[in-house]
Amino acid sequence: MTKFLVRRLLSALPTLLLVSVFVFSLVHMTPTDPVAQILGEGAPAEDKAAMTAQLGLDRSLFEQYVDWLGGALGGDLGASLYTSVPVTESIGTGIGITLSLAIAGMVIALAVGVPLGVLGALRPGTVADRLLTTVVALGLAVPSFWLAMLLVLVFAVNLGWLPVVGYTPLTEDPAAWFQGMILPALALGSHTAAVIARQTRSAMIDALESPYVQTLLARGIKRRRIVLRYATKNAMVPVLAVIAIQMSVLVAASFVIERIFAVPGLGTLLIDSVVRADYPVLQGSIVLVAVIVLLVNLGADVLYGVINPKVRPQ
Repeated sequence: MTKFLVRRLLSALPTLLLVSVFVFSLVHMTPTDPVAQILGEGAPAEDKAAMTAQLGLDRSLFEQYVDWLGGALGGDLGASLYTSVPVTESIGTGIGITLSLAIAGMVIALAVGVPLGVLGALRPGTVADRLLTTVVALGLAVPSFWLAMLLVLVFAVNLGWLPVVGYTPLTEDPAAWFQGMILPALALGSHTAAVIARQTRSAMIDALESPYVQTLLARGIKRRRIVLRYATKNAMVPVLAVIAIQMSVLVAASFVIERIFAVPGLGTLLIDSVVRADYPVLQGSIVLVAVIVLLVNLGADVLYGVINPKVRPQ
């Protein structure tokens, strides 16, 4: 397993390098001029030229990329063009909030999606299964941002049970942090819960129809024990692939949810840097998201081996 982890980590390096080249090129193709944003459109040409040179934007893209990559390999992603705050410091503040929101959404998705999928698979074709299938289809059809606004309208505006927007750090007030995370996490996890429920139902039906389950039933082993001890465990292997993909989706989707609920996470930082063409912040944020996605997929591969020894690398 150690060799597998090392091999996967090494194989991820070329991917990260390609991502960094693509992101750097794409960021510098944005039509927004950061110098004009800082000095204003009506600033004298001499001032703009001086600011361009000061920021190092008058050099070739290749020189800028090599300089940025060298700093990134040493843990220095540069500083914001507007606030001069180190990018690592800005990202460090936002990434914790974004990951906590994504993890909360995934916890809700697993707590709802897996039981619904298993229940539907145990009685396929029944009224309960059809009802669950309808709920899942509804969850897949409703966009997260639309559900977020609906939740705010019902639970925050009309009922007044939860705060409308805003974020309180966990270290400052745990109760207020929890209340502020409920609606964003619900909005974020609903679609993923539907995806996981559908995949779990399908995988469980396949597992229950497998020859080994029929053999165990023929030997007199109780169906409940077979479901809990064997079928669910084997059915989770394909579900893990979906969970890994959905975790990446949750991180990306949290950017929109953060904006709706005014949560100061990585998404808010990223959107603000896009509007202002803050190149260092943009580059650092997007590359970090790529690293998270690669690590999530690596974690899923490791879990495959833990759940099902047959798929462990030799």
